[in-house]
Amino acid sequence: MAIAFRKVSVLGTGVLGSQIAFQTAFHGFDVTAYDIDDAAIDAARKRFGVLAETYQQEVDGADAGNTAATVDGITLTTELATAAEADLIIEAVPEVLSIKRDLYTELGSLAPERTVFATNSSTLLPSDIAEYTGRADRFLALHFANRVWKYNTAEVMGTQETDPAVFAAVVEFASNIGMVPIELHKEKAGYVLNSLLVPFLNSGIALAAGGYADPPAVDETWRIATGAPMGPFQILDVVGLTTPYNILRNGGDNEQQLADWLKTNYIDKGKLGAATGEGFYRYTD
Repeated sequence: MAIAFRKVSVLGTGVLGSQIAFQTAFHGFDVTAYDIDDAAIDAARKRFGVLAETYQQEVDGADAGNTAATVDGITLTTELATAAEADLIIEAVPEVLSIKRDLYTELGSLAPERTVFATNSSTLLPSDIAEYTGRADRFLALHFANRVWKYNTAEVMGTQETDPAVFAAVVEFASNIGMVPIELHKEKAGYVLNSLLVPFLNSGIALAAGGYADPPAVDETWRIATGAPMGPFQILDVVGLTTPYNILRNGGDNEQQLADWLKTNYIDKGKLGAATGEGFYRYTD
């Protein structure tokens, strides 16, 4: 029997979670977005409003009518049991293994047996989480790049226990929401994209943290020498500093030193990236 997804829940409404929810709803799916408290939900509403305006400017076929309908069609909730009633659940909570494991332990007892779980983890292996889901055969990774409507890759990566039919269904789902599915044949921390991107970003941070060059100089060097539109610190501001911080602080001694530098000089000062108005650069509306 073919696996079909109609109701989709997204857990976590941060920068990327809100994009995944909006993109999925924009393509006609019934979407519920979950977060832990009312403050997070209020922030999600604002993100959806900004995304509606962005889609009108950047996405073919998007207009005031269908983007408003997309926003109105997303159910927002702080009740995990409500979000659990779905055919597919995409988890986009902070990149901390213990948080993800605890969430899946609770989610596994709430969701119907048919429900497929997908983690949007940036660097963690799905096999590190699978046993906590209670349904290892219906669990895999589905990783999106930031600005999903434009940089529309969706990396699909299962474990040895993932049912091939589930893998195929998630690949089809990714295509149905306007993504280009990238199928990974075996587990790789960082998938394809972050296996390339994270070392690049970390190298940029190390140059600034070591006092070799300021962030704008690092970015300018990269842009001029390669023709790339953005340098590492511009990319970090778009991603938001919390995710790279969480990745770094779970690494080795060198990575933890870089995490401490990020925390002391930026995160503790409320400089979390473009979404908050300031990161390595200052932003206006």
